[in-house]
Order: sequence, then structure tokens, then C-alpha cells
Amino acid sequence: MRTSKWVLISYTLIILVGLITALPNLFTPAQLASLPGWIPKQQVTLGLDLQGGSHLVLEVDAATLRQDRLKALLEDVRGVLRTERIPAQSARLSGDTVVLSIADQATRERALTKIRELAVPIANTAMGASIADIDVATDGNAIKLSLSEAGFKDRIDRALEQSLEVVRQRVDQVGVAEPSIQRVGSDRILVQLPGLQDPTRLRQLLGSTAQMSFHMVAENVTGDRPPAGVTMLPDSKTGQLYPIEDRVALSGDRLTDARAGFDQRTHEPIVSFRFDSAGARQFADITAQNVNKPFAIVLDGKVLSAPVIREPITGGSGQISGSFTVEDTVVLSALLRAGALPAPLTVIEERSVGPDLGADVIQMGIYTGLAGFALVVAFMIALYGWWGLIANFALFLNVALTVGLLSILGATLTLPGIAGIILGIGIAVDANILINERIREETAKGLSSFAALDRGFKMAYSTIVDANVTTLIATGLLFMFGSGPVRGFAITMIIGIAASMFTAVAVVRILMTEWVRRRHIKTIRMEPLIRFMPKETHISFMRARFLGIGISLLLSLASIGLFIKPGLNYGIDFTGGIQVEVVTSQPADLAQMRGDLSALNLGEVALQEIGGDNHVLIRLQRQEGGEAAQTAAVNAVRDTVKTIDPDVRVERTEVVGPKVSGELAQNGIIAVVLAALAMLVYIWWRFEWNFAIGAIATLILDTTKTIGFFALFGLDFNLTAIAALLTIIGYSVNDKVVVYDRMRENMRLYKKKSLREIIDMSINQTLARCIFTSATTFLAMAPMAIWGGSAVENFAVPMVFGIVIATSSSIFIAAPILLFLGNWWEHRQAGRLGGHELPEPMQKA
Repeated sequence: MRTSKWVLISYTLIILVGLITALPNLFTPAQLASLPGWIPKQQVTLGLDLQGGSHLVLEVDAATLRQDRLKALLEDVRGVLRTERIPAQSARLSGDTVVLSIADQATRERALTKIRELAVPIANTAMGASIADIDVATDGNAIKLSLSEAGFKDRIDRALEQSLEVVRQRVDQVGVAEPSIQRVGSDRILVQLPGLQDPTRLRQLLGSTAQMSFHMVAENVTGDRPPAGVTMLPDSKTGQLYPIEDRVALSGDRLTDARAGFDQRTHEPIVSFRFDSAGARQFADITAQNVNKPFAIVLDGKVLSAPVIREPITGGSGQISGSFTVEDTVVLSALLRAGALPAPLTVIEERSVGPDLGADVIQMGIYTGLAGFALVVAFMIALYGWWGLIANFALFLNVALTVGLLSILGATLTLPGIAGIILGIGIAVDANILINERIREETAKGLSSFAALDRGFKMAYSTIVDANVTTLIATGLLFMFGSGPVRGFAITMIIGIAASMFTAVAVVRILMTEWVRRRHIKTIRMEPLIRFMPKETHISFMRARFLGIGISLLLSLASIGLFIKPGLNYGIDFTGGIQVEVVTSQPADLAQMRGDLSALNLGEVALQEIGGDNHVLIRLQRQEGGEAAQTAAVNAVRDTVKTIDPDVRVERTEVVGPKVSGELAQNGIIAVVLAALAMLVYIWWRFEWNFAIGAIATLILDTTKTIGFFALFGLDFNLTAIAALLTIIGYSVNDKVVVYDRMRENMRLYKKKSLREIIDMSINQTLARCIFTSATTFLAMAPMAIWGGSAVENFAVPMVFGIVIATSSSIFIAAPILLFLGNWWEHRQAGRLGGHELPEPMQKA
């Protein structure tokens, strides 16, 4: 039980570094500046759900990018035919292929040679060679050109990199503080902007390709069917159609600057622009040759304005005017300065949170966290007296080290992350309960203080490791398949579990050893201040095994029925659509609100009161018509609610596309299935096959009951609910490991006892620690479940239910299943030996 001074020094340094790095989170930025220079200034980064802001996921429009490339390829082919004077019957675009028809074989071969020169080599590091970006093939008289897989992948990659830079420049133009813009996967960009509450302008800013060009307006065009080379384009404001020549007179690439301003004569908002030297010459030539003719300025297929050229413009600058607001000119000038996107970006996911809601959530998290911590501290003192104070000190270190590690890693703390810290408080103290109960047990056998400490820590260690590994499996999979705030929960839990292994085992061991040594304690007495349970129990749990399994099966079948009808209340994460959370100044009139919103003809409208009669959640189906339709729907909802209550406050807005919702649902199912399989393998490896099957069978029953709980109370089943479900799975197996570990130990010690006797003995021996460990986690989560509000009810409430289910199933379900499997295996082995009883049936079972 002695610890070397180097280990003590190392532990002390770890604790000091953890406390110092956690310290800055207690101060405001202004207070931090006045602290000594040796104190680190890095604080935990708050997620958008805590500080307010907007979160958007943009996806490169691959279909448009492909079509643009094919159209350019078609023009290149026609250019080659003109240059080489090769006659062709036709050159057209057919689906995703450019088809060129040439009847003469010699001419076709000559064309084929020249067309192959259009291919651009793409480096292929995997094969150590280059691959062409287009595939050229012949089919009779036809030459077919298509984009190669490697070439198109390379084009998307380059488009995404270019888009990333353009998006960054556009965000910088509007002056958002500390934006986070990063690539996600092969074709997506994640944009997080703290403090930006209304994402409408942001959606307009980022979703626009900003491909600007100047065209002549065709003359003498009547009707809706223009001649070849002319396209009818709408006005960006009024929708009036203009006959615009397809030929680009001047490309927007020649722009060097664009600024929002006001016309000195009319005082209306305008955008002034300037060309580079080449563009200025072209602009002067065009205006000189087309005096008194209309000249259209086109942005993304819409006419911004079509002024008549009054005189040649030779200064290389001009202005765009129209029915613009000041905000319109600011956004448009930012778009033109940043340049055009190589392909449209589709907003497939959007979430925004107001700063007031974020502040309320932080306050709620602090209050419920402190309440949970206080309940756990009081419970530990009641259980173990002064020895409980050592566990409480370790618990304080655990929270401090978790916050310190989050600060060092620059991790983002989200609302589920706060829930993870609170849940970690209960799980961290579980290890101390296992150790203290084992020390009590060894002391009752007559061991001295140091012997009891040594054996208590040694025997509890494997149980603690097994229990934490099962929880890590669940949280690890949650990190792999989760997204956004849910990944924040997983990171917090992983850090908290790692910190608890250090504080609850290493630190507590040293503190308890030093206390015994300095106080010269011969025998450890951990007498509770309040005795919650008798010292020993001799309950025959297996006598009620059929009743326990029967009730469990009945509840699971009822849960499956609830899953079928009325079914789960799937959240926007899994169904897609629009969700707006508002707070009215007076109790909300849901009937009037529903009627006014239904009159907007946006499809089915669902209203739900959450957290009070003035807190309303509005849900709409995803609108037809692309991203502009989603923006219009959100704005219409906001305007309608404000007409009902001018003082209404929009707390949160979410728009999730069908692609994202499908991916989230698929990832959630994969995570749950993989978690169950991983735990099956781990328990099989650590114990025996019958233990693993017993744990997984019980886990299935626990999971079905939890899903039934969601269906019964109509809780939103979303990403946070998946986080709760995976955590319950991990906790459920965690709880069973405690009982299984004692069963395995007793099976080695009492080889002559029957399996039923060993199971009853093991449950009685571990009953107190099972109940006490669950009680600490229950007490840590209960304040959040009661006072946390709608923001965390999908996590905290099911967790409290799951803790109760996991504890009861460890005693009344997992153990009887293990007994049935053991007896079945014993009879099977006996049958193979010709009906003779096995001499050591327990080892075989």
C-alpha cells in the first residue's frame, strides 16, 4: 500500500495542472485580463446552443456541377470541330453523356484523336499514375464522352475547396465574430456563427452562387417563346420577364470591387462596382456600341436591373439600382466582392438559437448540476460518514479535471455536454461505492486496515474497469455516429470517465492509505450515519425468477405495442422539416395561432406547449421548392406570430432536409445495434458465453421498455433521445457487470454449490452496492429531470427511468436468464455423458 514519491509528485502535478486550467472558467473575459500572466486564459468554448448563434450545413450541388461540366465539354467539342473543320451530323447532350455523330470512319478517327486531347489528367496516388477526367468511347457512328468517376470526384473536391474560401470571404464581409467554417466529409461545409440569431440573411449570403454577368437585352421579342440564343429571365424583385441574350457580353469575373451606397440624386440604396483594366476596356466598348439600348445585369439567372445605356461609360465603374433595401445592397456587395461559387451550395441543415435561450440553459445547467452534486455529496456522507468526504473530494477533483481537460483540448461544451458532466458525477462516485463496500466486506472478514484497503481496491478494480469499458463503448459509438451537440455529450462523457478512473481509484487510494497510516487505524470502520439497508440480506431472489421475467416480458410486449400505436413522436432530426420555438408575452392562444398559421398553406402545422403556457413549439413539414421555400416559410411563420403578439420572442429555429434526417436516423440505428454487439463481444471475452447472452437478452428487454416510455409520454425521439438510449444501454450493462463479477468470483470459490445458490449469494452480497451506485446516478440526474425544462427532458427524464429499469433488471432478469442458461448447459452436458451427473456442474455452467 506504499506509494513512491515520484508517483505522488506526478499525481500532484496532474491535479494542479487540471485545477489551474479549469480556473479561468470561473471568471469573465474582463476579469481574466487582470489575472497574473502565468494563469492560462483559455476557457471552455460554449456551443451555439449555449451562447446563441446559427449552425448551417451546406452541400455542393453535385448534379448542377456535373451538368455545368458537361455543357462546357459540349462547347469544347464543338470548338474542336470548328477549328479542325470536321463535319458532324450532330453534337448533343444526352443525359450524362455528350454524343457526337460522324458517319465517315476516317473523319471519326481524326475527331476521336483531337477530342481525346480535351481530357485533363487527374493524379491518382493510389495507383501511382494519372487518370483522365473524361471517358471517351465509340458506339457505331457515335463518339460518347462522359465524366470519369475520378475526374468528377476531383472536380467536386476542387469545387468544395474553392467554395470553402468563397464562403469564408463572404462571412468576413458581413463582420460575424469568431466564425467556424470547416469542411465536413467529401461534399459538405459546416458554418457556425456565434451570436447570429436570424439565419435568413446568412442563408441568402451562402446559398447564392453569385455568378454575375452582363448581357444585352434582345430587341423585338414578343411572346413567351423567344428565338434561339435568347432566354426569358425574371426580374429579381418583380418577376417581370426580360428577353436576355445567352451570349455573355462581360463576365463578372472582371469585377475588382463592389460597395453598398446611396444614389446622390434619388438617395435610394445602390451597389457601385468597378472593373479591372481589361474589364474596363470591354465595358467601354460595349457601352459605346450600344447607346440607347438596354443592358441587363444578371445574377444567378435573375435580372438585377436592365438600365438603358445613355452614353459610353469609360471610367471602368458603374452602379446597380433597383427596388433594393439597405440590407439587400450590403448582401449583394458582399457577394460580388467575395466572388462566385463554382457550384450552388444547398443548405441541408440549419439550426439557430437565440442568446436569451442559451443564457437560460447555462443557468439551468449550473443550478441542476449543483443540486445533483449536493445530493450525491450528502448521500455519500450518509453512507460512509467521514470516509465519504474523501470520495466527495475525489468527486470535486473529477469535475475540475473534466472542465480542465475540456479547456486544454479546446472542446466545445454543449447542452448535452452539461448533461454529460452531471451524469458523470453519478457514474464517477460509483467506483468509490464499489471500493468502500468491498472494504467493508473485507473488514467484516477480520482483515486489518491495510489488508482490507489493499484487497478492497484490488477486488473492486476489475469490476470498475469492466463497468467503465461498457460505458465507453456506448459513448464511443455515439461520438462516431452522432453529430453536433450529441458529439459534445460523448466527448464530455469520455473525458469524465477517464478522469474518474484517476480520481476514484488512484487519488482515493492514496488519501485513504495516508489517513489510515497517520491516524494509526488498526481496523477500518465505515459506519453509516443513516442505515438504508441491513448489513446482510439472505433473500431467495431465484424463487421469484418466473414472476420477474414474466412481468418484464409483459412490459416489453406492451412497449412494443406502444411503439406500433401510437408510435414514437419522432423529432425533426429524423423526419426533416421546420421547427420554430417562440415565447409569447402572454399565455399563447393556440387556437388562433393554429388558425393563422394554417391559412399560410404551408402544409400540416403542429403546435405544442413546452415548459409553460407561453412557450410554444411550431412544427411544419419541409416545403417544396428548394431552400428559398424554407426561408420563405420560416419568415412567414415569424411574421404571422408577430401579428398575433408583437412582443413575441423567437428562441430557436431549425430546418432539416430529408437527406440529413435520413442519415441521422440510419446512424442512430447503426450506433444502437453496434453498441449491443460490442458489449456482447466484450462480456463474452471477459466472462463466458452464457453471461454475454444473459446480458444482451436483458439489454433488449431494457431497451424496449425505454422506447415504450418515449412512446407513452410522447417525448421527442431525436438525436438527444438516441444519446439517452445509448447511455442507458451502457449503464444497464455496467450495472450487470457488478453482479456478474461477484458471480464469477463465487463460482471459483464455491465449486460444490449449485448455480442457483451461487446466484442468490452473489446478488445478496452485491445488493447494497447495486442499489447505492444506481441511487447516486439517480440523485445526480433527478434535478435536471425535474427542473431542466424542455431543453433536456428528452435526455434527463428517460435516463432517470433507465436507471431504475437497469437496476431492477440486473437482479430480477439477468440473473434468472443466467440460471436458465446454466441449467440448460448442465443438462446438455450430462446428456452427452450418458445421463451421468457432472462432478463439477458449476464450472461447466
